[in-house]
Amino acid sequence: MRTANPALSDKTFKDYSGYSDASGVMTINGTVNKTFLMLVLALFPAGWIWSQYFNSGNIAVVLPWLVVGGIGGFIVAMITIFKKQWAMVTAPAYAILEGFVLGGVSAIFESQYPGIVVQAVSLTLFILLSLLFAYKSRLIKVTDNFRLGVVAATGGIALVYFASFILGFFGIHIPMIHSNGLFGIGFSIFVVIIASMNLVLDFDFIEKGAASGAPKFMEWYAAFGLMVTLIWLYLEILRLLAKLRSRR
Repeated sequence: MRTANPALSDKTFKDYSGYSDASGVMTINGTVNKTFLMLVLALFPAGWIWSQYFNSGNIAVVLPWLVVGGIGGFIVAMITIFKKQWAMVTAPAYAILEGFVLGGVSAIFESQYPGIVVQAVSLTLFILLSLLFAYKSRLIKVTDNFRLGVVAATGGIALVYFASFILGFFGIHIPMIHSNGLFGIGFSIFVVIIASMNLVLDFDFIEKGAASGAPKFMEWYAAFGLMVTLIWLYLEILRLLAKLRSRR
């Protein structure tokens, strides 16, 4: 099994094949429930930082929380990836920390383009449910070529973003990918498509993990991996909608 999601690598479930756990084994329903719980946990800090921004109208009020959420979320994510047994604690912590990021970023976009957050959330949920239906009905089949294509495209996107981040420190910007021109919009559409395809790979990994009899704590870890992809997809949809709205 191969996936572009760093939380769900080739050996994610293989390492725990036959693992003995008195609490039981991983199930799809258990993973779905934990994913829903993580989404709820993210909503509380997101709502709080949203209100802080709109009550003050000053990004300086929420900027420290954005930094804490971003850096803290990254650290907790790394801990979760390397210490999967801790996922029942670290996965909820990741959701809460990312809630600060999502709330702050969403509020900033909403202040510039009213109504954009509702559109982005709706599109994210629509894509999630549509791809889940397509996967369960086998309209989309996860073949080796499909996995290879998505992994390669995701790796390419990651390299472009990383290069853009590093070059930004030297005042160098990769042309067009962040613009609202046709190339910039096309790039964002491509990224949204690849992020969406990563959801399909995540579904496949979760299904195979449950079938392999992975330990119960892997439900939290699988929910964490799915949450990583959903957050990426939502933020990319926000970027795409902002580019489209800025052309008006």
